[in-house]
Amino acid sequence: MAEFDAPEPLARALVELRRRGYRRVDAFTPYPLKAIDDALGLERSPISWLLLPIWTVAAAGAYLVQWWCNAYDYPIDVGGRPPHSPPAFIPITFEMGILGAALGAILLFLVLAGLPELYHPVFSMEGFERASDDRFFLGVDARDPAFDASELIKELSKLGALRVRFSRTGP
Repeated sequence: MAEFDAPEPLARALVELRRRGYRRVDAFTPYPLKAIDDALGLERSPISWLLLPIWTVAAAGAYLVQWWCNAYDYPIDVGGRPPHSPPAFIPITFEMGILGAALGAILLFLVLAGLPELYHPVFSMEGFERASDDRFFLGVDARDPAFDASELIKELSKLGALRVRFSRTGP
């Protein structure tokens, strides 16, 4: 884990480590940075595409429940109107589709992010609590094929790291 005092050296270090073959790297910053996302090679989240079928199922389910209740199970003749009147079902169908998509988005986010993660080795690193305040951290997983501790300390120091620390704890 390397600590930086500004986002620019962190972005340069990420680009350089990825150029040297490191793939299991991550960045921890107090606010989102587009340069960091680009340096990590992060792609767009698939949540938006996965929500379309969830919205469709929720809306279809709402329409089906309304049809079942009003046209099939308990039809009531009100003013000579037909029991199955699609325009009357539109508002609830739309709103239930939105509700289903919102709940689906929350669940998809938690699943794709691997949350809740109650423990991670970086949480025990000294000074890591400043990652949500004013410091920028770069983490390299020891399971990375290119990982060499002594070489990595030299590289990160050259790239502007204030401190480099190692954690041997974890699963």
